[in-house]
Parts: sequence; C-alpha cells; structure tokens
Amino acid sequence: MTSLLEGAKKLVTRGTEIGARIEGLDAATYAARGRLDDAVVEDAQAVIDRATGRLKLSATHTVVAIGGATGSGKSSTFNALTGLELSAVGVRRPTTSWASACVWGRDGAEELLEWLGIPPRHQTTRDSMLDSGRRGDESELDGVVLLDLPDHDSTEVAHHLEVDRLVDLADLLVWVLDPQKYADAAIHDRYLAPSADRQDVMLVVLNHIDTVPEERRQSMLDDVRRLLDADGLDRVPVLAVSARHGTGIPELRAEIARRAAEKHATRARLDADVRAAATELSLASGDAPTRVLTPERVAALDDAFAETAGVPTIVEAVERSTRMRVTRATSWPVFTWLSGIKPDPLKHLDLDLGPDGRQLAGRGRGAEPQTAQVQRARVDTEVRVLADDVSQGLASPWVEAVRRASVSRLDELGDRLDGALASAEVRVGRLPLWAGLVRVVQWLLLAAGLAGLVWTGVLAGTGKLQDSDTPQVAGVALALVLLVGGIVLGVLLGLGCRIAARKVARQRAEDADERLRGAVAEVSHELVVDPVEIELAAYTAVRNGLSRALA
Repeated sequence: MTSLLEGAKKLVTRGTEIGARIEGLDAATYAARGRLDDAVVEDAQAVIDRATGRLKLSATHTVVAIGGATGSGKSSTFNALTGLELSAVGVRRPTTSWASACVWGRDGAEELLEWLGIPPRHQTTRDSMLDSGRRGDESELDGVVLLDLPDHDSTEVAHHLEVDRLVDLADLLVWVLDPQKYADAAIHDRYLAPSADRQDVMLVVLNHIDTVPEERRQSMLDDVRRLLDADGLDRVPVLAVSARHGTGIPELRAEIARRAAEKHATRARLDADVRAAATELSLASGDAPTRVLTPERVAALDDAFAETAGVPTIVEAVERSTRMRVTRATSWPVFTWLSGIKPDPLKHLDLDLGPDGRQLAGRGRGAEPQTAQVQRARVDTEVRVLADDVSQGLASPWVEAVRRASVSRLDELGDRLDGALASAEVRVGRLPLWAGLVRVVQWLLLAAGLAGLVWTGVLAGTGKLQDSDTPQVAGVALALVLLVGGIVLGVLLGLGCRIAARKVARQRAEDADERLRGAVAEVSHELVVDPVEIELAAYTAVRNGLSRALA
C-alpha cells in the first residue's frame, strides 16, 4: 500500500482523503470476500485496482474521454478541441476498436497512456512537430489527455467493450449528443443514468446546434436538461456547440482546462468510484451495529458441551469416590473391611487419579463417557441459539456466514471432547494428610481393642477378671477398658470423620468440575466461539473500512 499512499500524497489536495478511502474500501473488500455476493466484491476490487493504478501514474495529467453515438459529431468535437484532423469523421471514420489520444504535455504521460491501453500509433502529442508554432493559445490545456472513444452504438462488439473499459478509466467524461438522438435510450440507460454518482466528473455537449433554428435552441437545451435531471444528473453542465463552425468550442475548452488545472476531475472521479463501490458494498453488508458474543451465551454453550461430555457424571463420581475413600481411610478398620466390597465410582472412568489411579482402576485409559453415546440435542440447540442471537439484525449474508461458521467444525466434537477429558488432571488419588493420621490412630485403637479382647478372654477363662490384683481403671478391668474403648472410640472417630470426608469430597469435586469445564470450554471456543468471532470481526472490519471509504 506504500505506492498507493505515495500516489495519493502527490494527487490529493487539502481536505481530500482519497488514499484513506481507498485503503478503507480495500480493507472492507478483503474482509467481505467469501461472505458477501461475489459480484459486488469483485466490482469493489476492480475499483480499488483502477484507483490504485491511477494514483501510481502521472498526477499532472487529466484523462478526458469524449464519447457519443454515431453521427453525434464526437470526432468533429475532438478535432475542434485539438485543432488537428486526428480523427476521421462520418463515413471516413476507421473501423477500429482503439481510441485515439491527444496529449498536451508529453512528460510523464507515457505510463499513463500505457495504462489506458492506447497504442502508440493512436497517440499524438499536441506540442509535437505536427503542431509546431501553434502552442500559444493552447497552453491552457497543458496536462490534458484527450481521448476520442469509438461510437458506443457501433455494431462492432469490440467498440462497445473499448468504450466501457475507457469510461471506467477516464477522469472526466464528455458526452456528445446531437439534436436528432439526444433522447436516445441507448446512451441514457447504458451510460448517463448509471453514472449519477459520478456526475461531478461529467459534461454533456449538444453538438450541431447550428442545425437548430435559433428560436428552438433554448427549448431543446431545456429538454436536454430535463432528461438529465430525470437521470439524476442535475449537476452536470450542458453546453451547446457546433464543432463544424467552432461555436461553443472555446467555452468547452475552457471548462476542460479549468477542471484539469484544478485536478478536480481526477480526484472527483476516484472519490466517486470509491464511494459508489463502498455504497454497493454497504447495501450488501447492511448497517446493523457490530454484535458481540455475551458471556452468558458463551457460558450456556460451555454448559451444553460439558453436559454432552459427561462432566456432571464425572464430577459426581469424583465426589462419591473421594468421600468413600476418605471414609474408608478414617473409619474403624472393621467397617472398612466390610465396605470394601462396594466398587469405587471412578473405577470405570480411569481419569488422572494420581499415583495409585491405575491400581484403583485396574486398566488403561479410555473408559471415559463417550460423547457418541450421549444425546447431542442440547449442544445443537445452544449452537443454533448462539448463532441466531449474535447475528440478529445482520444482513442475510452475514447471518448465513455466522451460522455456517458455528457448525463448521462440529463433526470434530466427539473426538475433541474425549481428548479434553482424557487430558484433564482430575487428582483424587492422594488422601489428605489428616486422613493418614486418623488411619494410624484407628489401627492403634483396633490393636488396643484386639489386645483387650484377648486379655479379657484370658482373664475370663482363668476366672481372674474380677480379682483385685487384676489391673483396673476406675474399678473396671483394664482389659475391658481396652476392648470397649478401642471399639467405641474407633467407631466414634470414624463417624466424626465422615463430616470432614464430605467436605473434602466437595472440594475435590469442585476442583474436578473447574478443571474439566476448563478443558471442555477450550473445545467449545475452538470449535464454535472462535469461528463465530472471526465472522463478527470480519463484519466489524467491513463496517470500519466502509466508514473510512464513505467519510
């Protein structure tokens, strides 16, 4: 874009931002490609290419194209302006699809003429040897490149194509009408009316005015004015000329010279083209405010993904497993042995359980809840609601783009969710430190109870349980104290630790829920949220670019 800006700095005067406008249109076109109608986007790109190409060329020349129908006197007008017989007129006009060019001031015009596609054999320099000694009264046209276009109503298709091509490239358009066909729909419908947005770089000439009686001339000019107004060209001047007799030619030459001197035509034509293309792109894109995904909507999508992945089931299993394992570790060992027949809820999941996870599970990874076996209805619903919500109010191409992006990667959902669960670090294998200490105490209490049981049995068998010399505590045999105390304290300690086990289980479940939902959220963002946000960013880029182009 460097050359573009350099050209703009040469060409643009104070108060005009043509370089910024072209950049804005370029940014909008880039973002709209593949999203808006291809024809509209390609038309905008063609305008960018033409404007960029024109800005790279001579800023001291103004391209003025003279167009008209057969018999309108277009070539005669061209000859009258140049002062040379450069274009054949009437039946002598050559049947060629090339335009003729006359240049005032050759310096810097070569590249411009090459860009216009004018062959050297159809180029004439007004200050060349053909015009030696006749420069004095023509200096006002310095910097003008005057083109004589083929007849737009010619039967030759090549002529039509050449006219259409150069009409798009010219800085100033001069349309020559004649009294017989000035209302012809061919020129009004094909060229004049569609150019309403470029009327500031147009002139209309009514030629052969000498053939119209003087008392009818003004009414004819008024009729031409009426037709142009109906075409939306209310600012286009209408000049009456007679190329044959030179009537009005000085005024036409002066108007062309004035616009060329101000460089108004080049600047205005580029502005008009960029604005027209930006307007068409804006109509296709719409003007709804930029939308963003709300945190609430993304959270709802994450919840749907988590439910599909089976996160609630895993979290519940983590809580139950943690509570069961801590309870087993802190219960009276006899109760622990009895509860050992219950299966661990995580045994069939084989998540990351820590150092003893594989021993607990007894098999390799891969038994996580499979999304293929889970109903995906909620995910599909949430994705659809998200796309509809964030695209509300946008033009239909953007609605379709957002919807297409939202489901573009859903086929990967099952594998990606399984991978997210498999990689999540859900650590429930290690017991809390206090649970290990309680386990030691429980084993000591069990040992004390067993010792008391054996001792009590021995004393009861020998009849010494009630003897005074048997060790006692508060009048009760120490053996019975050990037996009863070991059992009662162990049971009570185990029951008390159940409350702490529930708390630990809740904490472990909350941690597992956070980790699993975080892993699942990464999947939902990659598969749905990110593609949708890319489309929203493209829409924003189009809006911002068009704002600059239309500023």
